[in-house]
Amino acid sequence: MGAGGRTFDTAHVISATWHEKHVHPIADNDSFLRRGIGELLSWWGGLQMAVKNQWGGHDSLKKSQELAHHLYLLFSQSNVVTVEEIENLLHESLLLSFNTEIEDGSIEEVAEQLMILHEEHLRGTH
Repeated sequence: MGAGGRTFDTAHVISATWHEKHVHPIADNDSFLRRGIGELLSWWGGLQMAVKNQWGGHDSLKKSQELAHHLYLLFSQSNVVTVEEIENLLHESLLLSFNTEIEDGSIEEVAEQLMILHEEHLRGTH
């Protein structure tokens, strides 16, 4: 826990396989991804408590929206994302933006749900 922080528990033929792994899904699927990230973050009690109590200052809501945007960029710019990367992003965002550490296991749970969302986005399934 940081000082003053809070702690809570081409030109050539491309194979179909290559295409599935490396070409980003269509725009309609992107709105699914954005909406899904927003919904998952809105259900996360630790983040919502930080926003409600303005632990990130008067612009706490904006900071939570920026977190959602950073997650969207991570998912839309790379088809290969690990749960650890998501966990690190969530942890770092809470620490730096809200001066908060959450140690209740919810970061890992939210990261896992975000990973499932990302995989659905890549497959184009909702």
